[in-house]
Amino acid sequence: MAAPTRPLIARGELATDVLPVAARLLGCTVEADTPEGLVAVELVEVEAYRGADDPASHSYRGPTPRNAVMFGPAGHLYVYFVYGMHFCANVSCLQEGEAGAVLLRAGRVVSDPGVARVRRPTARRDADLARGPARLASLLGLGREHNGVDVTSPDSPVRVVAGEPVPAERIRTGPRVGVAAAHDTPWRFWVDGAPEVSPYRPGRVRTVTPRGRAAVDS
Repeated sequence: MAAPTRPLIARGELATDVLPVAARLLGCTVEADTPEGLVAVELVEVEAYRGADDPASHSYRGPTPRNAVMFGPAGHLYVYFVYGMHFCANVSCLQEGEAGAVLLRAGRVVSDPGVARVRRPTARRDADLARGPARLASLLGLGREHNGVDVTSPDSPVRVVAGEPVPAERIRTGPRVGVAAAHDTPWRFWVDGAPEVSPYRPGRVRTVTPRGRAAVDS
């Protein structure tokens, strides 16, 4: 494990509401130890998901074995498998017992580009290496074994290094990508002008009933 060159983000910065945490994570760097070496991406796009008041969240129906990390302490990875093909990763936030997480949607590679290219050989451009949550998780080598790891610990295989907060005038917000419920909620945050930001793709709108299933975070 490579020692972080800058301080890791403090758990207290993540133990608050999902919206300020989402904005704070922009400009932070996610580091992961992979078989090929250290990979690090500076976050340029994220999405916020909350608990019982957010029908697009995995935690909307309450705690389950799958979403338990979302209800735990802030600062842990919630990794899930989607579409039978990809892993996606979130960072938990809020106080323990309150569900919330921020999906890591896109980032700019700030580590050795050669290692990143080995891990993502099909990427056509550098901007595509971690563009979209599945590509980002793949580049960082995240899988089920990383669910629950503490990103605030220097001993963790995945760490979030604190970055300078992105100025408010450079942050844009809009609807989340691909969700079927709460599709107009503007809880996607991105750095204006960053080429790694993923294109907006609306989900198919549907009504969530009391007996229905919550939408899958995209």
